[in-house]
Amino acid sequence: MTDPSDQTPSTEGAHRPLRSYGRIKSRTIKPAQGALLDTLLPRIAIPDPELGPINPQALMPHAAEVWLEIGFGGGEHLAGQAAKRPDVLFLGAEPFLNGAASALRHLSERNLANVRLLVGDARLLINALPKASLSQVFILFPDPWPKARHHKRRLVQDDVVQELARAMRPGGRLRFATDWADYADWALERFLRSEAFDWTAHCADDWRRAPDDHVTTRYQEKKLGDIAPVYLDLVRR
Repeated sequence: MTDPSDQTPSTEGAHRPLRSYGRIKSRTIKPAQGALLDTLLPRIAIPDPELGPINPQALMPHAAEVWLEIGFGGGEHLAGQAAKRPDVLFLGAEPFLNGAASALRHLSERNLANVRLLVGDARLLINALPKASLSQVFILFPDPWPKARHHKRRLVQDDVVQELARAMRPGGRLRFATDWADYADWALERFLRSEAFDWTAHCADDWRRAPDDHVTTRYQEKKLGDIAPVYLDLVRR
């Protein structure tokens, strides 16, 4: 991880974003989780963002704020954060049906009523949200696509950063975490060159140490990356 003052933006060709549509299943879903997909998911599902704008106020009218987790994996972090802040509406987007099934189990066990899920592409959801509607965004350990020819498939691209900036309110916070060194630099470069975000780090510990409110995920525990986790906390200007 490099120092904030050492960032040297690079230029690159524009890429059309690669999207993951629909529900993707990688392994057999346990019967109990399958039952939650049939019963709980329809009650807390975010409307299809391809059908029109999404109004967070309609999903939880008295929510103090709206937070979004992009790619919630098994749902450990999403459920953990939602349990801490029952006054906040949590939106979660994840294209993998297995992850959604796992998240539903966590939500059911904790009896959480402040979470709404999209089993699909988070980019469609971001585009459908009103301007300045999000107070917090989490992008935790997204697929790193480490091979150079696959970098265009990474979630953090200039167009996504631009849409996040539109959907976030001034002063809103965004946390990006990864255990791949190249992706950490890649993401930071794109957030900072957008001129919509400020990086809050003042010293190395600010990105090397997990924030006090962080909830460890199953993926993080696998330690599949090439570095210890890096946490980039940014604020919307």
